[in-house]
Amino acid sequence: MAEIIEPIEAYGLSRKNEKKSLFSKIGVVGCGRDGRSIVSLAAQSGMEVVFVEVSEGRIKDALEDIGQGLDTKIENWGLTQSEKKGIMGRITGTLDYNDLKNCDLVIECIRYEANGERSTELRKEVFQKLEEILSTDAIIATNATTVIISELAAVLKHKERCVSLHFPIGHPDAKLLEVVRGTFTSPEVMKKIVLFSKLIKYTLIEVHESSGLVSMRLMVTMLNEACQIWMENVADMEAIDKEFTIIYGQRYGIFELADIIGIEKIVMQMEDMFHDYGDKKYKASPILWRLYRSKQYGRTTGSGFYVYNDKGEIVGPNKLILS
Repeated sequence: MAEIIEPIEAYGLSRKNEKKSLFSKIGVVGCGRDGRSIVSLAAQSGMEVVFVEVSEGRIKDALEDIGQGLDTKIENWGLTQSEKKGIMGRITGTLDYNDLKNCDLVIECIRYEANGERSTELRKEVFQKLEEILSTDAIIATNATTVIISELAAVLKHKERCVSLHFPIGHPDAKLLEVVRGTFTSPEVMKKIVLFSKLIKYTLIEVHESSGLVSMRLMVTMLNEACQIWMENVADMEAIDKEFTIIYGQRYGIFELADIIGIEKIVMQMEDMFHDYGDKKYKASPILWRLYRSKQYGRTTGSGFYVYNDKGEIVGPNKLILS
């Protein structure tokens, strides 16, 4: 009997030496509202996703919320039960950063503090933890609008791997990804991010480092003007929102959109932009500050510009704002 000396892996009898495709596994640090959107999006795009949270309770909450979002898709005939099962099977929550070890991309998406702030120093610590664990060619990203990626990258040895990715929150059809190339970001990383955007079927817009990028700078100036129009009693809040949706073809009015994003985040981001640019158009309106100080942050708290029921549906305008 002839001796077999050829390795059998090449003949498909083993997956041992099979090359892993890029972005087959990604990680997310922090699974609050923004993180959950990214986790769900990546898993629906066929990627294995591992997210890191600080407690088992938060992991459970995140998985339940992602599942409920998929249930809504099923109700609207956008998904089947078997597809949901496959998507959820690709998502894993963990307390251990080491579980991110084989990821090609990890996106820092740590939760906002109760007042809307997200610490730059805490983000630097996350980046340093990730560098200790990930391979040198893995990409480390942040999901941010007012944090400068070069400042985060500066604390790392392999600075060229860092990039900023911003997924603007609006509605499911707003499939746009703002990508910020930092001072150190390599051309190879940018090429990989172009591929990533194609895999998730998002339009990539490259933006230079700047506080607020494009999406938030446009949004907050329109919101401030809408608040001013309302305070001048030119039109009521619902009328302004109706004009915004009908004339400009938007799915949500500017006030409802603010409630979706979160008043606490908007006010803090506007403070950052005002500090960076010194332009009063970025100074939050007194109405926004009133909502912020009274902890009426929008949909997440049940009241903002509008009042919401338990399902997140608008009950009516918040009549306490100008009272």
